[in-house]
Amino acid sequence: MRFDPPLEEGRLLRRYKRFLADIETASGEQMTIHCANTGSMLNCMSEGCRVWFSRSNDPKRKLPGSWEISETPQGRLACINTARANALVEEALRAGLITELAGFTALKREVAYGVENSRADFRLDYPEGPVYVEVKSVTLGFDGSDVAAFPDAVTQRGAKHLRELAALARAGVRTVQLYCVNLSGIRAVRAAEEIDPAYAAGLREAKAAGVEVLAYGAELSPEGIALVCRLEVLG
Repeated sequence: MRFDPPLEEGRLLRRYKRFLADIETASGEQMTIHCANTGSMLNCMSEGCRVWFSRSNDPKRKLPGSWEISETPQGRLACINTARANALVEEALRAGLITELAGFTALKREVAYGVENSRADFRLDYPEGPVYVEVKSVTLGFDGSDVAAFPDAVTQRGAKHLRELAALARAGVRTVQLYCVNLSGIRAVRAAEEIDPAYAAGLREAKAAGVEVLAYGAELSPEGIALVCRLEVLG
């Protein structure tokens, strides 16, 4: 995924009301931009940290730009725009980079499934049947560790998706929970049990039911983002 034009650099002044961030650009311009992240963004930002943002010339938009990447307190780069995760995964799927899911004959997004009014991020069709894939964006890192964790806040929606995947797996349908790790310098992913023990328990139950759990890491820069390697899943 290329940023065209490349992202601009700034400095974070504050994030507030979840979806707003005040920044100061390299030229000294102060502006309010959109933050497309509904999570806590734990360990993803600090006052005065470097950020990178995209500008928009769309007159219908209320804000002139979107926060895309942050430099974390640990010195990593994190793509905090969670809307990018599905696009990154689709790009990697179509390029055959996620080898465990290669060879599909059709790809559909936002497919209704399950009994809890859910929509799978992807349904991949194969001659032997469909595969349902849920994607989660991972940005939570820690000092002195190259293991990232999900979630960064309690997620009832994430737990629901695990239940839906597990129910399909028990019925003989192939299902995959895919963690898109939008954080540099990471080798493995785990459930953040200290933040959401119910989600961690749900992930264990889903794996026991036959849900496949995969994690792929991204390479990030102001020029673009791409999934580049498979990561270890712990627990």
